[in-house]
Amino acid sequence: MTTASSTSSTEPSSAEPDDRAERSGGAERQGRFSAAVDRFAPALGAYAVVKATGLTVFMLLLSHTGDFLKKDVGRGGGAQPWDVLGTWDGIWYQRIAENGYDPQLIPLHGYPLASYYENSAAFFPLYPWLMRLVGAVTGLGPYGSGILVSVLASFVAAAGIFAVAERLGGFRAGVIAAVIWGLFPGSGVEWAVYSDSLFVAISAWACYCVMTHRWLAAGALALAAGLNRPTAAAVIAAVSISALVALVRRTDGIARPLTAMLITPWGLLWYVAWVGYRMGDWGGYFKLQRGAWNRYFDWGASTSRTFLDVITGHWDFWQSNPVPDLIAVALLILLPGLLVLLLRTRPPLVLVVYTLLTVFTALSSNQIFGNISRYLLPAFPLFVGLAIALRRLRPPTLAGLFAVPAVAAGWYAGYALFELGIP
Repeated sequence: MTTASSTSSTEPSSAEPDDRAERSGGAERQGRFSAAVDRFAPALGAYAVVKATGLTVFMLLLSHTGDFLKKDVGRGGGAQPWDVLGTWDGIWYQRIAENGYDPQLIPLHGYPLASYYENSAAFFPLYPWLMRLVGAVTGLGPYGSGILVSVLASFVAAAGIFAVAERLGGFRAGVIAAVIWGLFPGSGVEWAVYSDSLFVAISAWACYCVMTHRWLAAGALALAAGLNRPTAAAVIAAVSISALVALVRRTDGIARPLTAMLITPWGLLWYVAWVGYRMGDWGGYFKLQRGAWNRYFDWGASTSRTFLDVITGHWDFWQSNPVPDLIAVALLILLPGLLVLLLRTRPPLVLVVYTLLTVFTALSSNQIFGNISRYLLPAFPLFVGLAIALRRLRPPTLAGLFAVPAVAAGWYAGYALFELGIP
């Protein structure tokens, strides 16, 4: 009896430390989660409001005109207004998610600006991989999976932009920066079957990781960016150069910056090499981009030429789309001011390199001129400088300032891009 009593009396006391540790760990996790909610909720809530407002206006405009009913599926058309969100590049991503890749260079004759048939290998794999994964888990088709991945990634991107801007200019600047990203010309692709939201999410958090000296995470994110878009070269360079500077200055030791610098390019290099290998031509990816989509580096000659054509009323250039072209001109006029606002904040090196290379890439290639608004969408640090300049305004003033753009975004960032142009 004594032994049994003794044993039962000691059991609770021996379990108490574990119970306390469990409760303490649970409380700590709950505290971290609550802190994260308190930190990010205002920015993500404001972003959701402006995006939902713009998307509603976009759908109303589509229903009003009904023009999408007269267009081909995959080229701005569909049976329902929301089908438009899965057209253009979206149809290619859906095909990849369903059928995978078959990289080929098939000669095309009789077209002055095209020498090869279009092929899905021009589109990088990370986004359709995630579409396929989400489809397998949820049972959604390629369209639904693509929309879900993009919407979720857009919130991750908005959170990353908020985190970067908050670090430079405080909480209010972070919220404003997230909102501006949701209103920027070209933002219509954020909630469409496009890889842009995923790319910005990866890029923003890669830059934030560099700013907070999380080198291994920054390197891994840059590697992932290279699997998402060819313009990941800007992220790769920004992380690598920042890591090299840290390495030279010995601010964060040697191993972590060096490892980050060494792993950053392999996603991009692997995919381009894989496409070349499958095509039997190591330059196959670049030949496909030029020969099928007329995309190639020209030091900005086509951008300069088209800019002059648009402002002088000449609309006979390749892929002229008057409304998106005029929006692109307005954005190019504003671009120097946005750069000045950013540089006035004395941003860290990673943001300077990333922004300048993103802008340079967007303007130095032969592409569809009206898409400049979309090509500059990843240049999120531009919004940070503007957000810091606007942070002194009171919340009611800011709400009034963004109300009209939130509604208008359904036109200039949605309808103009998808129905009056080719995003």
